[in-house]
Amino acid sequence: MTQLLEFKNLQELMTKLGDEQVCRAYMEQMRWGNEPFCPHCNSTKPYKLKDGKSYRCSSRKCKKDFTVTVGTIFENSKVKLSTWLAAIYILTGHKKGISSLQLSRFLGVTQKTAWFINHRVRLIMDLPPEPLDDVVEIDETYVGGKLANMSRGRRKKWQEANKDNKTAVMGLLQRDGKAKLEVIGNRTFKEVIRGNVHPTATIYTDAHSGYELLSHEYAGHEAVNHSIQEYRRGLAYTNSIEGFFSLFKRTIHGTYHYISPKHLHRYCAETTFRFNSRQIKDADRFKATISNVEGRLKYKNLISKA
Repeated sequence: MTQLLEFKNLQELMTKLGDEQVCRAYMEQMRWGNEPFCPHCNSTKPYKLKDGKSYRCSSRKCKKDFTVTVGTIFENSKVKLSTWLAAIYILTGHKKGISSLQLSRFLGVTQKTAWFINHRVRLIMDLPPEPLDDVVEIDETYVGGKLANMSRGRRKKWQEANKDNKTAVMGLLQRDGKAKLEVIGNRTFKEVIRGNVHPTATIYTDAHSGYELLSHEYAGHEAVNHSIQEYRRGLAYTNSIEGFFSLFKRTIHGTYHYISPKHLHRYCAETTFRFNSRQIKDADRFKATISNVEGRLKYKNLISKA
């Protein structure tokens, strides 16, 4: 089935995966191969029911019915699988992302549905991090609008609460390798670095005090002092991670315009995924995404205030 459904672009994908039955068979092949398993108990010997799409677990302790979408971002969605697959191809292929309004026009769905699809796809873009190693550049940036650009009422609320409307994001980039964006939140700089960088790495940063004494935990650490117009000293520089930040900022300002702090980590995951897969073709990036569709994001959790 997989060989029969090779495609090079979105048009070929929509032509070959326009039928729901074909889409379901394609997803079964991509997710299970030749060995379907029960998402409830992981039993590997389910049997197919008469409706042609449902399975029943053969385990005596389980006996639950399921389809290939159970336990994935597609579960309980009323959107057709063909529409989902087209959305994934579009979102993973656009270099600076795509807004929910534009995606809704492409797919013929409401903006609310497109927004939900976007966030579900970002969920599977957030891959488990592999520790960065060798030579790693680290820097931080801040995401959020300027108080001066807010309306008087909103600006007054921020000022009365004595809060900063900027959210700190740390960027970590392995030279000639992968990158990572992390919302810092309540963690220290060192805590974020420990979770993303292998101790054998050599780290280059700016002169921010949060990076002090990193040489005690890593193979090496050098800092460049931007306050005295020092931007490079031999191999010590942060130009690469600053270039990565520029891609991130252009995505925000050019496509999304505004990102709430609550969902910022999802946009960080999207930018990271796209950057780390920049050297492969769109069709290959789509297949890599489809092979990792496990995960559930409910709408009520997405919009909750918690």
